[in-house]
Amino acid sequence: MSFTRWTRRALLGCLTATLAATVAATTPPALAQTADKASVGVLALSSSGPIFIAKAKGYFAREGLDVDLKMFTSAQQVPVAVASGDVDFGVTGLTAGFYNLAAKGAVTIIAAQSRDEPGFPLSAYVATNAAYEAGLTRPADLKGKRIAITTVGSTFHYMIGILGQKHGFTVKDVTMVPLQDVPKMVAAFKGGQVDAILAPSTVARQVVADGAGRIVGWAGDETPWQLGALFTGPKTIQQRRPVVEKFVRAYRTALAEYHAAFNGKDSSGALVKGPGYDELLAIIAEATKQKPEIVTAGLPYADPQARLLVDDVVNQVRFWQSEGQVDKTLDPKSVMDLSFIGQ
Repeated sequence: MSFTRWTRRALLGCLTATLAATVAATTPPALAQTADKASVGVLALSSSGPIFIAKAKGYFAREGLDVDLKMFTSAQQVPVAVASGDVDFGVTGLTAGFYNLAAKGAVTIIAAQSRDEPGFPLSAYVATNAAYEAGLTRPADLKGKRIAITTVGSTFHYMIGILGQKHGFTVKDVTMVPLQDVPKMVAAFKGGQVDAILAPSTVARQVVADGAGRIVGWAGDETPWQLGALFTGPKTIQQRRPVVEKFVRAYRTALAEYHAAFNGKDSSGALVKGPGYDELLAIIAEATKQKPEIVTAGLPYADPQARLLVDDVVNQVRFWQSEGQVDKTLDPKSVMDLSFIGQ
């Protein structure tokens, strides 16, 4: 009888130990220990898609991170939030304001976001019907025209600058009309106050559908460039490097899925739906509060390894310095720390 009781106890102990070992082996890091908290500032745009995917599919949690997404309404708000410590990371378009903060040691690029790339209709040059009939039928014809943009120092401003670099004119050869936001740009366009606008693809297509103008080209086809980046503060890199490494790993996992699902093209240049297309599209549509078909029309190119177009970032800094928007002493290479992506 005592032998039987001992055997049962031993068997129960063995089963308990085995179960505990199995649970420990299969418990995600985020549950096995207290997760590191982090926050990231984003815009409700498809270009933020990899961040939304990493959050929704648990890639941050798998790295032991509890990540809070904070939504902003303009690109410049995001680096300001990183500089002030309101968020730990930011992902958005690169502007003169961003580089001014970088010059003060407040923000550092650590990986790529989206970029304008040939074959990807992300940013359009749109001519009014009157301007088109008068000869504005291609991007090079923007020289001498009135162009609505959001603000001086914006991504739109830079796109005009690099278009001029390609076609032999400068921003001084056009009249930029800063109107603060896209709705005001569209109103000025439809009212005939400008000849053209630079606009996100969804906006451009709507303008055309309304019969107000014609798309005369795409920035990705004319002047491919690094539109956005993932960045953080130098202090975060110095004091919380393991957290940065975890964040970038989760981001790159999501980025590779995004690229496989959305960036495939066939021989004619048409989109080929990749693995997980519908699932990932639903995640981005939910995060941006847009219909899936609207999201599809403006999905940007993103490098699957988060590699940066370094030469273009250098060109951006040099351009803004020539425009008097950024301190001339800023070394373009100093705004990047690409050790996290091995570039």
